[in-house]
Amino acid sequence: MDGVEITGPLLDRFDEILTPEALSFVATLQREFDGRRLELLDARQARQAELSAGGTLDFLPETKAIRDDDSWRVAEPAPGLVDRRVEITGPVDRKMSINALNSGAKVWLADFEDANSPLWENVVNGQLNLRDALDRTIDFESGGKRYALKPDDELATIVVRPRGWHLTEKHLVVDGRPVSASIFDFALYFFHSGQRQIDKGRGPYFYLPKMESHLEARLWNDVFTRAQELLGIPHGTIRATVLIETYPAAFEMEEILYELRDHSAGLNAGRWDYLFSVIKKFRTRGREFLLPERNAVTMTAPFMRAYTELLVRSCHRRGAHAIGGMAAFIPSRRDPEVNKVALSKVRADKTRESGDGFDGSWVAHPDLVPICQEVFDSVLGDRPNQLDRLREDVSVSAGDLLAVSKTPGDITEAGLRNNVDVALRYLAAWMGGSGAVGIHNLMEDAATAEISRSQIWQWIHNDIELADTGAVVTKELVERIISEELDKIRQEPGHDASLYTQAAQLFKEVALDDDFADFLTVPAYARMP
Repeated sequence: MDGVEITGPLLDRFDEILTPEALSFVATLQREFDGRRLELLDARQARQAELSAGGTLDFLPETKAIRDDDSWRVAEPAPGLVDRRVEITGPVDRKMSINALNSGAKVWLADFEDANSPLWENVVNGQLNLRDALDRTIDFESGGKRYALKPDDELATIVVRPRGWHLTEKHLVVDGRPVSASIFDFALYFFHSGQRQIDKGRGPYFYLPKMESHLEARLWNDVFTRAQELLGIPHGTIRATVLIETYPAAFEMEEILYELRDHSAGLNAGRWDYLFSVIKKFRTRGREFLLPERNAVTMTAPFMRAYTELLVRSCHRRGAHAIGGMAAFIPSRRDPEVNKVALSKVRADKTRESGDGFDGSWVAHPDLVPICQEVFDSVLGDRPNQLDRLREDVSVSAGDLLAVSKTPGDITEAGLRNNVDVALRYLAAWMGGSGAVGIHNLMEDAATAEISRSQIWQWIHNDIELADTGAVVTKELVERIISEELDKIRQEPGHDASLYTQAAQLFKEVALDDDFADFLTVPAYARMP
């Protein structure tokens, strides 16, 4: 095709996805919208420069009229997205696809982003798996066990998360440039599986990650409008839920809903990436925005409480669903005491969310679906959601969202070691092709590595004294701990020395360099074939 080049290998069945018609569709959207994408990425950098120079975040004066206008609402909830009390997340490999669809959750977030390592074969096979799931040809056997879909009316609604605006897909080049990974993931799914979801009566639906402004939401809305026009699908058929997982987006929730209003399905509280964004945006501002170790930061911290309550208030005011955060615990079959403590925390977290007015929440493992459903059932009863809870009692100021310094918790060597250990294990798995990884009974994804390395960067640059040892966090201390944690991992059977060497090199680059990498997945992806 003129101006279109596939630089990745064409493996088995790839020709079913990478058809001339589908690639032409991708190329059309790329040519029409990539210029705006690049301009918006430049705007991110300009805003970061303002914050680093002493600026702050606030509700936008230029969009005050949108926030003050009580008359507008988003589209009515679409079929399959009316009741979202339990959503399960995970990558788009074949086994996970079946298990997630069969899990009993109302929604499956089929993830091409943080829970997916973007190896070329993962990206294209993921599209095949989703299409096969909709065609009910995904069944397979492995290790003597058969994996098969339940009847359609028992399956979760598929909601696809494409990669963020900042990423590219280097294996498809259009007019000499790698395509936007967002456009690539969205366009291939919409082209091949959009009508299939429509025929099922539920879809096509998307989760949109990592946005930092309502203008980025406007770009998505325009992509949706054009894509529907090109394929002859009625305007508003697509619905999208936006993850509020960056600090700037928390100040533009209503504007984001407004921009997507014909295509909006609500907002989600993406807690781990939100913490990462807090550090990234105010990394030069000293201890005013210093966070304690990640396991000490709970959703009851004042600035996190403000963020989640504002999200519910903003959504319900506009008729949109508010979806809570992730329960990442993986139940252990060998340690019932670990299960007892962790499941108690999961229950408490979901009880808080349902009580605050959220319409549903995320889990990472099928075994957590019953707990989440039980908690939300107790609040919702036979109602599909609680959109009628307008939370008019909520009043959140910019100062409330910015009150990071009021977060209780310590920074310890144990916390530092945990950040290093988990990040090394995750990055090694990611480089090896696994994007969702069970580590110490938690399902970790790319947000885990981001918060881990950004915290360490922040602690080094603020001469933090560890609460349990009195040592000051320096590059030398972190390098020693990296070496010690690697030595422990090397004693474990089955570790891949080459992958851990790459993981350690990458981790040092993004945690110890004076220059802060916006996303570690960018240099990590550059290391991938």
